[in-house]
Amino acid sequence: MGPSRPAGCSPAIGCASWWRRGVIEVLQAGVQTTVQDRGRPGLRHWGVAQGGAADAEALALANALVGNPPDAAGLEVWQGPVRLRLHGQGTLAVAGADFAATLAGRALRPGWRAPWRPGDELVLAARPRHGACAVLAVAGGVDVPLCLGARGTDLAGGWGGWQGRALRAGDRLPLAPGRVLAGHRGVAPLPWRTSLRALPGPEHDSHFDARTQAAFWAGVWRVSPQSNRMGARLSGPVLQGLARDEMPSQAVMPGVVQVPGGGQPIALRVDAQSTGGYPRIAVVIAADAAALAQWPAGAELRFERVDASTAQRAAAQREAEHHALLQACQRWLR
Repeated sequence: MGPSRPAGCSPAIGCASWWRRGVIEVLQAGVQTTVQDRGRPGLRHWGVAQGGAADAEALALANALVGNPPDAAGLEVWQGPVRLRLHGQGTLAVAGADFAATLAGRALRPGWRAPWRPGDELVLAARPRHGACAVLAVAGGVDVPLCLGARGTDLAGGWGGWQGRALRAGDRLPLAPGRVLAGHRGVAPLPWRTSLRALPGPEHDSHFDARTQAAFWAGVWRVSPQSNRMGARLSGPVLQGLARDEMPSQAVMPGVVQVPGGGQPIALRVDAQSTGGYPRIAVVIAADAAALAQWPAGAELRFERVDASTAQRAAAQREAEHHALLQACQRWLR
């Protein structure tokens, strides 16, 4: 007699098969592929970065497609090629950047899920066709230990995730039990904006004159290849502050745009430090956080100045649209 169905697993909640465990074997790891989840918000007063998936919307969508809770851990890919062999049986989904992914030789677009069979390979190309980082979710989630309440990798600290580091060829990641869902399903992900809306930062008026302010808002900025999860380094007009010395360290967070002494801004991302001594000329609004994560190296961007009421309305609208997308995924868990 085969194993019995675990309690709570029934057709009513969308189980197309029994709950199963699996393993992801890393054949090629790419560059800076890590285990990530929703991160560690609320610990910045301890000097702990928020971390987590750079594109939180992509992680939530991929998890919803495979029936995971929102805080399940997946894999984040910034540069390939990545090749993963899947052991066991389950369902996976990719979201975020388009790395021309294939599963067992079949194309798998961002925002889609598919079942895998033992030995299937998931392959992501060397560079994305669109966007900057992709998220892979597997039914059940990547089963690494909790560290400070989360499973995401803190690369700067060397802890969390899988041995506190980026993945390497030969790693074998255990998966928590998850559902095997029938069929290929997908949605059209929310689009990313072609400009980043931002509020003036705390030092916008005190550290920058009118000419420099105008140069920032009107400038065309290019994302540097030296950008990473800590920040998008931008090249463009040189921004000169009114003060020559660094100011005393102040709180910073993802979305803050700092201007170092060289005059080239850095738009901070999820691995941003908790404090910094550079003047903060702007803050990217919450509604455009995914767009900030997905701006690829070499691409040009502009900042669009908005006020607080516009930022609040945009956040509410983006949240409502994202929630509707996740609700659509819930209807497919059968």
